[in-house]
Amino acid sequence: MATEAITQTEIRLRAARRRWGEDVIKGVLALFAFLSIATTVGIVVSLLFPAIEFFREVSVWDYITGTNWAPLFEPAHFGVLPLVSGTLLVTAIAALLSMTFGLGSAIYLSEYARARVRRWLKPALELLAAVPTVVYGYFALTFVTPRLQDLGVVPGTFNALSAGIVMGIMLIATVASVADDAMVAVPNSLRYGAFALGSSRFQVSTRIVVPAAISGIIAAFVLAISRAVGETMIVLIAAGGQPNLTWDPRQAVETMTAFIAATGNGDVPTGSIEYKTIFAVGLTLFVMTIAMNIVSIRLVRKYREVYE
Repeated sequence: MATEAITQTEIRLRAARRRWGEDVIKGVLALFAFLSIATTVGIVVSLLFPAIEFFREVSVWDYITGTNWAPLFEPAHFGVLPLVSGTLLVTAIAALLSMTFGLGSAIYLSEYARARVRRWLKPALELLAAVPTVVYGYFALTFVTPRLQDLGVVPGTFNALSAGIVMGIMLIATVASVADDAMVAVPNSLRYGAFALGSSRFQVSTRIVVPAAISGIIAAFVLAISRAVGETMIVLIAAGGQPNLTWDPRQAVETMTAFIAATGNGDVPTGSIEYKTIFAVGLTLFVMTIAMNIVSIRLVRKYREVYE
């Protein structure tokens, strides 16, 4: 009898007729997912075939180990390390600044700010992400660099330091917003338990909330780094267009994105080996970004906390 009652209940819970509206919604959502995958595949294909043609003329080993990048000169040199080092240098400066101030801002918003302060402070902070990057670029060139020159920090107009600083300022909003959302999601029971044991607010913030939200914080860091690696206008305007294999932030450098933007808008003949360098550098940047995201996904899954 009990089994029959359960079976009858399950039957009643099923839809009496097929809901075509739900099927349409499922189909639309599946189409969106397919379009995302198709877009990624299209990007890979558009980069891969011209890059293969480039590597038929240029050795892969010479490309990834060469220390001289001069594809538009005679004789041409195709060593990508100067572009990679410039990208990593500017990204490191931006990541250090955005992670430090972004995480500090997130801790304040989540654990210290009152509700009234939080309501206006978080949207004001997120406005940093709404400013066009070209504005940040000219801000770095016309304001930050002259201040650094007045302090005797940088000798020239173009340098990696000012570009990295301004990019880090731009990314503070990204880190703070995502990390704050991760901290707010931490159950209050963990906070109350720590307070009941006599912990201070600072101890609760740094020893309870931050470790509990570490997966979301790592995601915020990775998102900021990914955006820093792919940023174009700031480095194109403020860092200088000089391929330079250096780790000195006072020197002018050229990043991979800046090279792609500058060369793509130039007078390089379509189909030439110089033109194909755009796709080779783009594929290199794509591989670097994919590798970084794979590592980040593994870290997020490893340290993810699940609460009921």
